[in-house]
Amino acid sequence: MPSDINRVVIVGRLTRDSELRYTKSGTALCKFSIAVNRTRKVGDQWEEEASFFDVALWGRQGEAISRYLIKGKQVGIDGELRQDRWEQDGQSRSRVEIVAFNVMLLGGGRGGGGENAGREQRTSRDNVDAGLDGNAAVADDFDDDIPF
Repeated sequence: MPSDINRVVIVGRLTRDSELRYTKSGTALCKFSIAVNRTRKVGDQWEEEASFFDVALWGRQGEAISRYLIKGKQVGIDGELRQDRWEQDGQSRSRVEIVAFNVMLLGGGRGGGGENAGREQRTSRDNVDAGLDGNAAVADDFDDDIPF
């Protein structure tokens, strides 16, 4: 008898900058959300609709890529679906999120709001980590900068 399969491959754009947190044991957790657009025909007109997904990326990859996950950036995600269940105020609640095994940066530039989008959110720590002074431009070519 075959085993069950839980695999997701999805491409979308970040709806906000990623958040990097650490567990008490020191494990990195990078969380972000993506929007996936599609068009469908309703009567004689084509309408665009978006689906939104929460994503969690654990460990070293999440730690390394979090600074590049900026609102509007297109990403490809390979992972699985996980459902969390809890009780709140006597009512059963649940939510499904994608737990990513791999996240790929796609497309050229940042994608959201022009060439300078996302640069304002970089902190001085990011500039120090990248070896830049506060006045230097942040490079849009990430090929050699990604540490994995």
